Amino acid sequence: MKASPLFVQIVLDKPLAQGFDYIWDSQKLGTDPVIGQIVSVPFGNSINIGVIVKVNTHSEIEQSKLKAVLGLAPLPPLDSALLSLMNFASQYYIHSLGETIIPSIPQMWRKPERWEKLRLAKPSTDKKSKQNDLASDSEQLIGVAQLNSEQKNALDILLQKKGSEGFRAILLQGQTGSGKTAVFLNWLASVLQEKNSQVLLLVPEINLTPQLERRIRAYFPDKKIALLHSGVSEKQRGISWHEAMIGDAQIILGTRLAVLTPMPNLRAIVVDEEHDPSYKQQEGTRYSARDLAIWRAHDQGLPILLASATPSLETWMAAKVGRYEHIRLDSRAQGASLPKVHLVNTQDPQNRSSHSPLFTKIVEGAITKCLSEKKQSLILINRRGYAPVISCSACSWMSKCAQCSSCMVMHKAGALSKKTVLSCHHCGLVKPMPNFCPDCGNADLKPVGQGTQKIEDVIEGAWPQATVLRVDTDSSRRSKGAEELFQKIHEGDVDIVVGTQMIAKGHDYQNIGTVAVLDADSRLYSQDFRAAERLFAQLIQVAGRAGRSKQHDQASGDIYIETQHPDAAVFQYLLRHDVDGFLSFTAKEREESGLPPFSYQGLIHAEGKSIAKAIQFLSDLKSQLTERGLVHKGVKIYDPVPKTIMRVAGSERAQLLIESNSRKHLQELLEAIDHLLRQDSQGRISKASRIRWLIERDPIAI
Repeated sequence: MKASPLFVQIVLDKPLAQGFDYIWDSQKLGTDPVIGQIVSVPFGNSINIGVIVKVNTHSEIEQSKLKAVLGLAPLPPLDSALLSLMNFASQYYIHSLGETIIPSIPQMWRKPERWEKLRLAKPSTDKKSKQNDLASDSEQLIGVAQLNSEQKNALDILLQKKGSEGFRAILLQGQTGSGKTAVFLNWLASVLQEKNSQVLLLVPEINLTPQLERRIRAYFPDKKIALLHSGVSEKQRGISWHEAMIGDAQIILGTRLAVLTPMPNLRAIVVDEEHDPSYKQQEGTRYSARDLAIWRAHDQGLPILLASATPSLETWMAAKVGRYEHIRLDSRAQGASLPKVHLVNTQDPQNRSSHSPLFTKIVEGAITKCLSEKKQSLILINRRGYAPVISCSACSWMSKCAQCSSCMVMHKAGALSKKTVLSCHHCGLVKPMPNFCPDCGNADLKPVGQGTQKIEDVIEGAWPQATVLRVDTDSSRRSKGAEELFQKIHEGDVDIVVGTQMIAKGHDYQNIGTVAVLDADSRLYSQDFRAAERLFAQLIQVAGRAGRSKQHDQASGDIYIETQHPDAAVFQYLLRHDVDGFLSFTAKEREESGLPPFSYQGLIHAEGKSIAKAIQFLSDLKSQLTERGLVHKGVKIYDPVPKTIMRVAGSERAQLLIESNSRKHLQELLEAIDHLLRQDSQGRISKASRIRWLIERDPIAI
């Protein structure tokens, strides 16, 4: 008697809400279907991969119209805990389940034509990581015996409920240099004593992983580490992901995408620098890795540690009201003092330098003193390239991008090109530097403003005896990556470091005497209500790079901040290193204004060939929501407006902001919007207006 056919529902990486039914041939595929299996299927004229989400003995679609599953990936099914997380992320962030799951699978496993080879090969990592070659003698194992009393107390609190704790959310707030990493690594060592246990350690950026990897290898020489970030090759990422999936890797270290990794034996999570905006995905499913990590810990009954010197306001308030445990480290681990903060008023004529308009006399003197003491200086300017814009002195022409509503940045010969070029940092367009004004023919074109390249040139001219190193995305392309540049700093091969925010956080430099922040005001006043919070966090972080020497006779270091507004609250709290004071001040401002975390936000993005059509699309949407009675009391829908950078790569963009005092009411409205727009859409493009749209939950950039 012929067996009844089985049917599976499969989700694909398509902007379509529903899954698709396929026939499952157990004899051909060699096994019965299981929820979570990764399979290949025909879709349209191509072969796609998908994930089984349902198994049935019948289908509502006529069998003759259904296609059959073609192949099965040589992988175990995605575990139920991960699928639960994916379902939550899909629903909360208003994105299809397939669009959420499939991009989290490494490319290596998304190619059905390679599955047979992978089935036979049984991929494995090299025993020795390439990053290990960069390890230096300065990497020391700090065991429990080497912790100071404050660190031991923090570790004791973490270990109190070990074994029967269930879900715990803990904020580890500590001054820069207070030894937070040593605390949580010793805590993870205790967790990993349990047989077959796994831990997840998230970091915000790629350039922080090699340094942390070396420390982890020193703490856990017998544990296998899976590295999951875009800095490793696709093959290596695929192997690491597989090792995490089968429980072979005990420590999973990665950036935001790592939170969506299958880990069958997960026992604890650490989110380092939890405040960092890099944890928010800005493409596809716009999830927050930190928030998903907390949800995953809660769903699986695990402890999660959120570590930061400058916690986000949301996390800090959750700790203040008792939703999270709060552990503090208020002293530097080596007993050193915090760096002294100096505000340098650039409007004061007495501070102007006669040598260079880019530095004040005070900063010049500090760098010179640092050089004489054989210490390193760190110069932060949040702008790469040579100059943000080129202008004509005769007709005021500016180097605007033809495809974006922004200016093209001047880059001297280097990583981008062998010649000086203009580059757009939004669409990537690169053009030769013009010899004369395109509008009037004037040959007197002047760079306006300054970036890292210009500061590097000025420093080399002012201190010719010094070795200068520039650290930004351009210079890291030119070398073997940012890690090689950071290694030069750690080994003392450079005297003055010029860089963007890449240099500001996480690195344990041992010989930085002076930190200087140029043009600090550029991020002070912004339409983004989080601008001051981010600036404060960055300044605390970069200040913390100074005075970290293990030598007790070393001075604490100094940070000089050049500003036109020294009385601004962000700088005044920074003078005292008063993180709690600044967060209390910010919380009061937000509460008075009804802004997050005292309200909840969603953003509807729209883009097309015309800004007028994008605005009209959002205006019509707002009208429909009101007419259909979908807007709860307490929900506010603002008028649609163009984005700050209105045009990018030829598309013109607008946004519609929705705000609510109820998370539930906002979620219901966003789901209604998704349903409404899908009625008029093929995927995410409106049929009527040809406008591409996207819903974003909890936006961090408005």
